[in-house]
Amino acid sequence: MNNFAHYAVLTAMLAPAFFLTATASLLLSANNRLARIIDRARTLLRELVDIEDEHERQLYEMRIRLQRRRSLIILRAGQLLYAAISCFVGTSLAVAVDTFLGHRLGSLPTWLAAVGVLAMLAASLLLARESTLAVTAINEEMDHRRIKRR
Repeated sequence: MNNFAHYAVLTAMLAPAFFLTATASLLLSANNRLARIIDRARTLLRELVDIEDEHERQLYEMRIRLQRRRSLIILRAGQLLYAAISCFVGTSLAVAVDTFLGHRLGSLPTWLAAVGVLAMLAASLLLARESTLAVTAINEEMDHRRIKRR
């Protein structure tokens, strides 16, 4: 194999790194959001213990359900992002292995990259959905905030 072919293989192996960077950034954001959701849910659960008014208790239980829903969406998005990372790493490895095997893997590297991109797309849609729920949650809390009397 000549030097040009080596560079072409290295270039093909590094191309998924751009997707890896974007995926890692989304994953970091998703994990931060999950941590904030968990913190908020814990706060709501602590406050729920002291609430005696039935209407207010129902509001808090609804808020807790919403946080649970948000956490499950973020969990699924994170799982898809981890799958995307695995696919992009697999793409790089498949390109290298394919070269050493004399291009016997066929379209496997392309399929791995495509599955990674699809997983990233699905995760992005879930993250967008969770953002909508976050805004819904804060709007609901603002609409039903307790007015403290002096």
